[in-house]
Amino acid sequence: MEEIDAQKPILVTGASGYMASWITRLLLEEGRYVKATVRDKSNMEKVGHLLRMGEECPGTVELFEADLLKNGSFEAAMADCELVIHNASPFKMFGIKDPQKELIEPALEGTRDVLTSATRIPSVKRIVLTSSYVAVYGDAIDIKASPGEVFTESDWNTTSTPNHQPYYYSKTVAEKEAWRIAGEQTQWDLVVVNPGFVLGPSLTNRTDSFSIDFMLSLMSGRYKRGVPDRYFGVVDVRDVAIAHLLAGTVSAASGRHILVADTLTFLEITNILRKKYGDYPLPKRNAPRPFLYLFALFQGIPLKNIKLNVGIPIKFDNSYSRKDLGIEYTPVEKTLHDHAAQIIESGLLKKKS
Repeated sequence: MEEIDAQKPILVTGASGYMASWITRLLLEEGRYVKATVRDKSNMEKVGHLLRMGEECPGTVELFEADLLKNGSFEAAMADCELVIHNASPFKMFGIKDPQKELIEPALEGTRDVLTSATRIPSVKRIVLTSSYVAVYGDAIDIKASPGEVFTESDWNTTSTPNHQPYYYSKTVAEKEAWRIAGEQTQWDLVVVNPGFVLGPSLTNRTDSFSIDFMLSLMSGRYKRGVPDRYFGVVDVRDVAIAHLLAGTVSAASGRHILVADTLTFLEITNILRKKYGDYPLPKRNAPRPFLYLFALFQGIPLKNIKLNVGIPIKFDNSYSRKDLGIEYTPVEKTLHDHAAQIIESGLLKKKS
């Protein structure tokens, strides 16, 4: 790839989201001109922080409205951009009534539209796609089929379906479509980042992020009776943002990149939080399996999810992201403590005297 011109605008789709807000922030701190797509420019609750960042940082941000299901709606924002960072995609794990409409179509059609639009914008040289490590695996039990029982970028999620882990399925089919489209043209190259479970401080006080809700649930006592014996590959949201910038500007960067700092259980996460926030009602034990089955029944969670994930250790190889992007990961303890501090200081969680 030719070097990206620092004077050219950079497109960030879904810019008001948890991860994309940090990507936008870092670009603005570097003095870049960011074209940021959102669904509704007039919704100050969702876009106000982007405008404030534009005022606080040396860079410039310009908002554009775009919709994942509206063909061609990203083209106006993409004009004159050499780098496109496609972050917009629905994230919903529970309460899903129609997986096809709520998750799969927006993820797949949105990715298809952004990438095909890029072939009509001659300035575009590189697209960085935000995928996920759930495009690498579907359930923890899948580790048994991975060589060495370690997930790497060569692994693909082959077990999720529209009816089982539909969010995972949506990320997998969207990434596969991106690679298909990339392989049919030579104008731009594609680099993909596959973040794990993203945690760390948010730049807004919104609570509609799964990561924010996870922390609030832990610290507010929702899980005080016990947590599932479930493993997470954790990564700091700020590291994910840095990885996107490196994926977009390191000329030799290529392929997929698993972004995971460390793998911890639910209980290990809470034990780290307890070191600094022990006065909050954090869980102290794993929940018995019968309790999890009962909880799943009441919450509408398939019992299959428990059987295929609870109590099964998983491991990820992050060496390629370190080598190809040169990224260094934030210690998980700092990630968790900074995240807790943010939700307390923002008033989302009551301070303890």
